Amino acid sequence: MISILIPTYNYNTLPLVEELHRQAVSESIEFEIIVADDASPINENTEINSKINQLSNCRFERHKTNLGRGQNRNSLVQKAKYDWVLLMDCDTIPKEKDFIKTYIESLKNNKERAIFGGIIYYNEKPKPDEMLRWVFGKSREETPLSRRLSNPFHYTLISNILVQKEVLLSHPFDNEIFNYGYEDIVFILGLKREQIAIGHIENPAYHLNLEKSAIFLEKFHSSLENLKLVLDKNIIHPEDTTLTKTYIKLKRLHLVKIAAFGFGIFKSLYTKNLLSKNPSLFIFDVYRLGYFCQINSR
Repeated sequence: MISILIPTYNYNTLPLVEELHRQAVSESIEFEIIVADDASPINENTEINSKINQLSNCRFERHKTNLGRGQNRNSLVQKAKYDWVLLMDCDTIPKEKDFIKTYIESLKNNKERAIFGGIIYYNEKPKPDEMLRWVFGKSREETPLSRRLSNPFHYTLISNILVQKEVLLSHPFDNEIFNYGYEDIVFILGLKREQIAIGHIENPAYHLNLEKSAIFLEKFHSSLENLKLVLDKNIIHPEDTTLTKTYIKLKRLHLVKIAAFGFGIFKSLYTKNLLSKNPSLFIFDVYRLGYFCQINSR
């Protein structure tokens, strides 16, 4: 009935698998859970994750070479044996004890070929040096169901989504997106262009892993490199994201190099704010636009 697929990298995924396994067993459904580590260093997490193999219908695999984020997911999909695939990020955990049951019920009540349950964050503020990820997540990723329903494609993430396996096979993740960033948007835009509707329900998972702000900021450098790649190759169009729409406006006005120059001058001030205990998302947006202009001016 359901294949639960979890890509991971150097993360203790056992608690998530144990919870999903407990719920799936209680529903007496046919299921499998496959966790694929993308060749992270062998350490205590590898040993812990190996215990997944002791659970019925569950297995943990570790790639010998790093496939990248897109290809790791595609590899998991190709191994799935059931018609519906639940994609979960390794650093999530279901909010409710009837998480699996709710998804099963949604298959009876929804005609869509993809169903997104939502992502939420704990209300307690994290450590001061982890604030940027939490503020971004609470503001940009934790979206009420009513708002998600108003613009289903815009408010979908792939960290907690149930999709027909056939859809994932015919619309695979882009293998060229190796590192963090924009693989979800590329996939979702592909569904949008093919008019494959996405249903939204109230069935959230908590996002748990709050990186230090400096690491999160560095990961966004990688994501913007990905954005440049997919924009240059016409995989996405300028109107597909707010950032690229703004970038194209600057390009038409011949202001990209000026924006890049300004970013270089003010980068340290932006960074000081973003690594503080009160990061501004407005400054974060300015930072991202400036960095994107900079990498397009090389």
